[in-house]
Amino acid sequence: MKDFAKLIKKLDSTNKTTEKVAALTAYFQMANDEDKLWTIAILSHRRPKRPVNTSLLRIWATEISGIPLWLFEESYHIVGDLAETIALILPSKEYSEETTKSLSQFILEIIELRTLPEEEKKNYLHENWLALNYFERFVFNKIITGSFRIGVSQKLMTRALSKATEIDEDILAYKLMGDWTPQKTTFKKLILEHNEEDYLSKPYPFYLAYAVEDNFQEDLGSITDWSFEHKWDGIRSQVIIRNNEVFVWSRGEELVTDKYPEFQKFLSVIPNGTVIDGEILPFGNGEIGNFNALQTRIGRKNLSKALLEKTPVILNAYDLLEWNGEDIRQLPFIERRKILDRLIQGINSLEIGVYLSETMSFNTWEEAAAERELSLEKRSEGLMLKRKDSPYLVGRKKGDWWKWKIDPFTIDAVLTYAMRGHGRRANLYTDYTFGLWHEGELVTFAKAYSGLTDAEFRQVDAWIKRNTLERFGPVRSVTPHHVFEIAFEGIAESSRHKSGVATRFPRILRWRKDKPIEEANTLDDLKALIPK
Repeated sequence: MKDFAKLIKKLDSTNKTTEKVAALTAYFQMANDEDKLWTIAILSHRRPKRPVNTSLLRIWATEISGIPLWLFEESYHIVGDLAETIALILPSKEYSEETTKSLSQFILEIIELRTLPEEEKKNYLHENWLALNYFERFVFNKIITGSFRIGVSQKLMTRALSKATEIDEDILAYKLMGDWTPQKTTFKKLILEHNEEDYLSKPYPFYLAYAVEDNFQEDLGSITDWSFEHKWDGIRSQVIIRNNEVFVWSRGEELVTDKYPEFQKFLSVIPNGTVIDGEILPFGNGEIGNFNALQTRIGRKNLSKALLEKTPVILNAYDLLEWNGEDIRQLPFIERRKILDRLIQGINSLEIGVYLSETMSFNTWEEAAAERELSLEKRSEGLMLKRKDSPYLVGRKKGDWWKWKIDPFTIDAVLTYAMRGHGRRANLYTDYTFGLWHEGELVTFAKAYSGLTDAEFRQVDAWIKRNTLERFGPVRSVTPHHVFEIAFEGIAESSRHKSGVATRFPRILRWRKDKPIEEANTLDDLKALIPK
């Protein structure tokens, strides 16, 4: 545990990628296999489930520290991180010579902790909190709470692991995909060995596109080198057909086969050894729906027959990664698409539920721009640009795949509520709620916490502290005074929101200091943006 805590301290103390990779590489070269495996799991979001609820953690921490709960809560709102707050308020301990347990030993104890009575959980936490120094305690709390964000992506971790093991990064990225846990495998089996049986349900690492930049047309060469298609607003997925089974993976590496029972029909028409990359889209009444319809299915543990009928889905296929059991990602995009086209064209799409995302070619950028203008009408977010001779790569790579999204929706709204941020913004009010006019009142419709500069956030924070009307725990209502232009990617009617409208990815576009609140938009203005 000491070595893992030292690693996290190094990673947390630098923004330089080279230093993070060097620290991770050194750790992977010296740690034991069990600790290496759990480190990989933690950094790839495979942490053990939280064994104790946060309310009890708060109470037990205040008991040791001897401070009232209200003071803990005030401290937490300032610090912005529960694990760090607990580590800070407990009695200080410079050294922790008594603790020699490894990371894997701690995690196995934490997993077992979930099954113990409340009093035993409390005793275990008290004992370890007092035995660890500040940073070890902080890391211990992070494992307990499950919120491990230290600025290390899985890609960066994979790069370091590659340096330590001399295994190619792309091979490691593939090995780390799928539904593995440290309880089900070993470091040797997961990383060092090649086991065919482990690859039955395993997806490929997703290839991700970059957003186009200003004047991008000048940098891309001839437009005839590019294939275009619409960028669909659904759930990016890989559908795998192997050994007469269907496996559905989301881009977040979550196995979601049970969420889409309709896809079992694929077995009757798609041969074994096939992996399709595509978008899962709502498809009610034979047309593409909005993303909100999908959300009614994503969060459900059990899908009723009524829900399946209300929100049917399709797979809109746009790439083929495996064919006849062979990895074909190195083939040019147009060659992969030819195989995919032949496959899907021989299927009754309406009956089976798998469609082909149309590819397009243009002679001029003006023609492409005209097609992009039709995106809202076609329920897409814009256009995808794929170089015709490009292989299917791993992760986000610049050069071959680009997304040319339509301009976002915008609306001018009034700041009504504010809450402190997290991390380096824990001392500032940076999480805002906005309202629009409706029958003489401001009705909240969206929250946003990005889009302003650090200087602007500090200005707004100072104003909020001087103009608070009421406090609701960490939230403050403020005097309606400031107007902000809010941008968002999508909009739909919603019975779950007070405003009757749900927006996707709201963010602050600019601070409208030139605009009085009386000139902010109305709720009717917002509803008028909903595509008909």
